[in-house]
Amino acid sequence: MSQVTYESLLVNDPLTGYDDAKKYAEFVPKLEAYREKLINSIDPEYAIVLPKPIEELYADQFNAIKYLYDEKLLSEEELAITNSSGTDLAKKIASGELKSVTVYKAFAKRGTICHQLTNCALEIFTDEGLERAEYLDKYYEQNGTTVGPFHGLPISLKEHLFYKNKVCHGCFVGNIEDVSEVHGVTTQILENLGAVFYIRTNQPQTLMHLCSDNNYIGCTRNPYNLGLSPGGSSSGEGALVSFGGSVAGVGTDIGGSIRAPAAFSGCFGLRPSTKRISVRGGSALDAGQESVIGVAGPMTRSVDDIDMWMKHYINDGKPWLLDEQVINMPWKEVAPPKPSEFTVAIMYDNDLLKTTPPIARGLKETAAKLENAGVKIVEFKPIKSKLAYDVVHQMYTADGNIGTKACFQKSGEPIVRLTKNYLNYGKGSKGLTVTENRELNDIRNELRQEYTEFLVKNDIDFIISPTYANVAPKPKEIYNWSYTSLFNILDFPTLVFQTGLFQDPKVDKWDDSFKDYKFRSPSEELELTSYDPKEFVGAPIGLQLSGKRYTDEDVVAAGKTIVDILGVNLLK
Repeated sequence: MSQVTYESLLVNDPLTGYDDAKKYAEFVPKLEAYREKLINSIDPEYAIVLPKPIEELYADQFNAIKYLYDEKLLSEEELAITNSSGTDLAKKIASGELKSVTVYKAFAKRGTICHQLTNCALEIFTDEGLERAEYLDKYYEQNGTTVGPFHGLPISLKEHLFYKNKVCHGCFVGNIEDVSEVHGVTTQILENLGAVFYIRTNQPQTLMHLCSDNNYIGCTRNPYNLGLSPGGSSSGEGALVSFGGSVAGVGTDIGGSIRAPAAFSGCFGLRPSTKRISVRGGSALDAGQESVIGVAGPMTRSVDDIDMWMKHYINDGKPWLLDEQVINMPWKEVAPPKPSEFTVAIMYDNDLLKTTPPIARGLKETAAKLENAGVKIVEFKPIKSKLAYDVVHQMYTADGNIGTKACFQKSGEPIVRLTKNYLNYGKGSKGLTVTENRELNDIRNELRQEYTEFLVKNDIDFIISPTYANVAPKPKEIYNWSYTSLFNILDFPTLVFQTGLFQDPKVDKWDDSFKDYKFRSPSEELELTSYDPKEFVGAPIGLQLSGKRYTDEDVVAAGKTIVDILGVNLLK
């Protein structure tokens, strides 16, 4: 049991001036109406009866994905469709072998089932999705062609991405009546390319947790173990995509928010280099943030679909024509390298946070399998990881949390547990001067230079590292982002891949040496002492693959080779 309390780490922001119980009481009826609308949006055709009350399923560490198959909640045709890659589905729709409506209904059913088990959605609008699919089928019949490469593919969206004529609140209660007049750029591009939308997914308050808690619908749950979190902040996307409720999901990432839910929930996710995918048009607090820039990217159940999404979004969508921030950099065709053609450095420890037994096992077994296949494997000692951690976390709260406080003051909503953790990052409410921020930017640039020089001089192509010290955490209990935020400050494209391994309480136990382990920080003690093998049963073991800045295509191509070596197939 840890001798460190969570509250003892909250030293940089007094957490005053955010909530106001009297003002919040005025918003409670609006929240209740919002929740009621969500409940009523479940199509009766897709409704299921839970085997037990949901709280009991949480306590049982219930595997919702196993339940989907064991109870045959989908027909054979629906399973075949929803277990197909987006690449294959697009071809079958384009050839006329499959109708958009048929594909849509299968995914809408699977996704709605997912929400009933995991609480992954903030909005479900299946009638609109059906109308869109019907339009696309009619268009195909009349023109003999598709409207674009994503014609008929159900794609899910993180809620804070602007959606025309819908509320876009970003999980700030004060924004509960904020309706967007237009699509965000990425939403618009996907629609232009033929996507079908029917669901917008959950995220945490402030979008700055690696969990999902908020005052709208609370926590989303992990589909492999309902007692655990799916990660965050693209929380609902992680659960939904891993469950098979969409062909691809769109997440965003400024500290790990694509990668954590992909790793924890059991799918693939790409954090691209900055300014390749548009983040224009959304409810977030990163406007004007140039020190550490948020990105958007795809989450899928195959690396081929990551490649397809990026290629068509960039090359056909041409986001630089709609968003001046996006660079005109077409997606290149890169063949998966042969195992003998690349070198991977394994980061077993980031000098800040020791890995728990399942992650340590995942790293060792993955390294061994890659080396046996012919990949050159070396060990990687992180460069100035504490400096990188300190700098990036100061960047997150550079404004002294003024923007966050302003959003809270609209409604006076309560601060949820992990928001307090985020508000205390860096200097918390003290913020930074312009001079201090510029000095940190200079340190950031030197870190990028040092890492790049090291990789080049040592002929290292990629780094494999933990996404987090542990597998999926318990809800509201994840505090240290150091494994993911490193690659945000470096701006290295990073693909989360599944190892095909899962936490096993009989195997993944601390060895005797842990009794004498000297914790390097209170944060490390808090994280590691929370690991009890019996409480993380069956959680996926996902890792990160990172490459040099703007080598996104190479990272994805190498990811295909690695996943092939590991024998991972999530489409089953």
